[in-house]
Amino acid sequence: MKRVFGVKKDKEPPPSVGDASDRINKRGETVDEKIKKLDVELNRYKEQIKKTRPGPAQEAVKSRAMRVLKQKRMYEGQRDMLYNQTFNLDQVSFASEGIKDAQQTMTALKSANKELKGMMKTVKIQDIDNLQDEMMDLMDVSNEIQETLGRSYSVPDDIDEEDLMGELDALEADMGMETEADGVPSYLQPDAEPDLDAELRLPSAPTGQATAPAGRSNAQAEDELGLPAVPRATLRG
Repeated sequence: MKRVFGVKKDKEPPPSVGDASDRINKRGETVDEKIKKLDVELNRYKEQIKKTRPGPAQEAVKSRAMRVLKQKRMYEGQRDMLYNQTFNLDQVSFASEGIKDAQQTMTALKSANKELKGMMKTVKIQDIDNLQDEMMDLMDVSNEIQETLGRSYSVPDDIDEEDLMGELDALEADMGMETEADGVPSYLQPDAEPDLDAELRLPSAPTGQATAPAGRSNAQAEDELGLPAVPRATLRG
């Protein structure tokens, strides 16, 4: 049967956008080479037209130059058409690559969504709330332990804070009464010097002449201090 009907050939896959773009680019390069050759030929004809005199010879050169110029115009039109096709293929390729990127992004998002759902099943809000409550209870117990360990042994527990505040106010009042006008407490002021005259209580000295006591006719005169006066010497002539 294979010999009669032959073997069915597998169809070749359709060309991709990249293959079509490469093929058109090669054609464009071939057309560019032809245009360059025609430009060289046109320049040669231009030089010949400048050198030849007007007449049949110059007209013949001009006709050949016109033929080459027409070919150049035709190739330039083909090149522009190929460039347009290449541009369209590039746009299609860009759009195709964008669709592929979008597909990969969607696949990655679906995979991440599935993983997140699986992780969310293992994490519950109620468990988190319970954990937070337990942590707060543990912190309260820890604070109580720290306060208990930091308790002072020398201060009795039955002291009333109102009594302490009263004593503090009384102490401040006493300190205010002891403070003098200049703002210095009495216990910080210097001690006053003692009055020696007041402590000795000496009698005051007499100021006039003392009178002789009764019964003494020949009493000597006394000075202002109550002592016998010294007789004055007289000068003899």
